[in-house]
Amino acid sequence: MSRDRVLVSAHRCGAGGDRSRPEGREVLEATLRLDVDFVEFDLRRLADGRFVVFHDREIEIDGETRPVARLTWEQFEAHTDGGLGYEELLAKLAAAGKRAHLDVKFAPDRHPDGTPSYAPHLTAAGLAVEALGAAGVVVTTGNDLLARALRDWAEERGLELLVGLSLGRDVAGHTWLERVGIRRSELFPELRFIESGANVVVANYALAWLGVAAFARRRGLRLLVWTVDAPWALRWWLRPGRAWLVTTNYPARAIEIRDRSTARMRP
Repeated sequence: MSRDRVLVSAHRCGAGGDRSRPEGREVLEATLRLDVDFVEFDLRRLADGRFVVFHDREIEIDGETRPVARLTWEQFEAHTDGGLGYEELLAKLAAAGKRAHLDVKFAPDRHPDGTPSYAPHLTAAGLAVEALGAAGVVVTTGNDLLARALRDWAEERGLELLVGLSLGRDVAGHTWLERVGIRRSELFPELRFIESGANVVVANYALAWLGVAAFARRRGLRLLVWTVDAPWALRWWLRPGRAWLVTTNYPARAIEIRDRSTARMRP
């Protein structure tokens, strides 16, 4: 078992499980003072092409629910308690010596023939690598084709970019048969990883327990487990050798548990 300490990623910039708290400057500044290794955030794209940090797909404006993707920067900033732009976030991470855990949330564009275009996603990845270096970034997505596009883009440039394929998607709204198919592809994901080229396994903690962690070990892939909050679960996953990175809503708690666990394993 590896004695390397498990890394900690602060979910939603450290805003925690409180959905009323935005992934904004206030929570980010507090998180940057912690001994976190990564800061996790959700990346979306506005109607004017600007990238912003925001978890939800929609936002309420004057009593009306509107997709974030249809807002301008001015509208987004005015209705998110001081919205956080992507490049501003990257600059703050670089200044603090933290790494970016970038979870891509926006849909691809479409070519005239209807096939997806991931050019904006590659642009976003390029901005992160430029600000933090390839070693300072992990990009996660549940989209197999996007993972492949990111890996191809990185390989063409000779970059060792970490790209994680996320397992544990929400199956609400799917038929019973579709749900079975989705969960089967997540519990037995070998073909998906071969085709996507992803080099990080990103698993919901329940799926990780049910066999995905063992799959990652067999394949020699890094394991990122999300979202681990309960003290007993943190004690399990933060023990050296159990995972590479753990995402949590409670980074301060995780750091304390992680450091105690690592100290006990020192010879």
